[in-house]
Amino acid sequence: MRKLKTFDDAADFQPLLVTAGTIHTLDPSGKGATAMLVAAGRVAAVGTEAECRQTAAGLGLREPEHQDLGDAVVVPGFVDPHAHPLMYGQMKTWVDCGPDQAGSIPEIVALLRAAAETAPAGQPVRGYGYEHRNLAEGRHPTRQELDQVAADREVYLMNASGHGGVVNSYTLELNGITRDTPNPAGGEFFRDADGELTGELSDAACNILTGLNGVKVGHHGPNFHLADAPEEHLRQLSAAQQDFLAGGVTTVGDCQVSRREFDMYLRLAEADQLKIRYSMYFLSHLLEEGLEIGMTGAFGNAHLSFAGFKFYADGTLGGWTAYFPDGYVGDPCRTGQLYHDPADYAALILKAHAAGLQTATHAQSPTALEMVISAIEAAQAEHPDSDARHRIEHCGLPAPEQITRMADAGIFPVNQPQHYYNWGEGVTAAVGTPGERFNPLGEFVEAGVPVTLSSDAPVAEPRPLEAIQAAATRVTRRGHQLGSDALRITAAQALEAHTLNGARALGREDDLGSLAVGKRADFAVLSADPLVVAPETIAQIQVLQTWVGGKAQYAADATREPALAGDSHV
Repeated sequence: MRKLKTFDDAADFQPLLVTAGTIHTLDPSGKGATAMLVAAGRVAAVGTEAECRQTAAGLGLREPEHQDLGDAVVVPGFVDPHAHPLMYGQMKTWVDCGPDQAGSIPEIVALLRAAAETAPAGQPVRGYGYEHRNLAEGRHPTRQELDQVAADREVYLMNASGHGGVVNSYTLELNGITRDTPNPAGGEFFRDADGELTGELSDAACNILTGLNGVKVGHHGPNFHLADAPEEHLRQLSAAQQDFLAGGVTTVGDCQVSRREFDMYLRLAEADQLKIRYSMYFLSHLLEEGLEIGMTGAFGNAHLSFAGFKFYADGTLGGWTAYFPDGYVGDPCRTGQLYHDPADYAALILKAHAAGLQTATHAQSPTALEMVISAIEAAQAEHPDSDARHRIEHCGLPAPEQITRMADAGIFPVNQPQHYYNWGEGVTAAVGTPGERFNPLGEFVEAGVPVTLSSDAPVAEPRPLEAIQAAATRVTRRGHQLGSDALRITAAQALEAHTLNGARALGREDDLGSLAVGKRADFAVLSADPLVVAPETIAQIQVLQTWVGGKAQYAADATREPALAGDSHV
């Protein structure tokens, strides 16, 4: 029988004294710290070296091991409260067709063809990361262009949004998709002006790749993970974990957990290989089963815990599937979709809220956000709870009055500034000038709404310093500032958003998110101070080390095996 590891920090840990040029504790009592004492995996003291040594003596601890980090800067371990670790690990086995690798469709085709030439016969070729507005052609590839990669096997190129992409003709024919095939509810097989299939597909149309566990309107939203053998999934999750550590991330909120993801976490726990902390949000189609077995509150241990349930209100801005009933400026024929009838969704939120469960709902458009905010307001009116902490994932384009209501309802938006860094121009192309307010962090701060940053990996790499830079500058990869200065936040606010506020969004601020006495000793060691350097250079800061529970789990200069060595495709 499997047993959930306790991961309790042993009382006989060798005490550790950390000294550095600067330690940003994010705790008011520890400002100006240059030393930190760690005992049994927790922070025992912060301040000067002399003060920490005095505390060690007063506690009767043996002489602490001294880790002198020189002029380096220590910050709390980054909390990434919205990511998809298994999917991210899976993407690492696919062909990277993102903007750093390919700027045009021929370059993407060349990358995929190279993978096909080394793959076993019949094995699918899968790529990820392209954003069509970043390509020289300014459009999606076509099935005919992917036919140049291979005509005897599946070829799938996932859009950066994760909510669709392009397949070759073979994939469509294999699944019996023709120009006469009706679009599934909540998805689309795109066609050209003559009615011929282009190869692009979105949301529920991805069921031809994911099978019965894919997107279902009324089935609570998408699961875009493609199935691999359990052993391969385990390897993928382990590799993803190393990449999070390389970014200084010590805690992750997995916002798309099904039985498959849960099983992988349990397998890593069995092998004592959970190196960072995971808070799981189960997909909402499991809500009834969860309530039936009594999942009515957060539980788990220091490394693996259940936090709540993940819902979907609409699709994605990047894939033009977020719900705009009047159509997109870039394509008036596209409206996106809601995943629930508003009354049905409100009933689900009420059921979860009444049971004391936190909910996290993906919502991007003002219409979808209205459905979510109204449902939470109604649930709060019926069962008042001043600390419910319902979350809105992405929360792309809230109206100003919606932000005010979010503050009143205690709603946590969980944003991803790397999205506008990577493809902010695409939002304005999709919805026009209002898209410049995408993720209005400054407006959240002004209204008293807690700002929380995350990566949404694999949609963006888990690189918190890049997210902090984007939040502080709102400058895109192409060098454009998205919106006014009023939408920016300071580097200090962004650092708190990716640490302490991330812990608050997970309900774990009592033990994570800052380097306060009594909290877990999770921290990242940086080559420079993100609060001192020019904001436009924050992403250039190197993560030198990452510590979890007082144990070093990553060092930039350490020899590491390549993630999924030998794999360049699935």
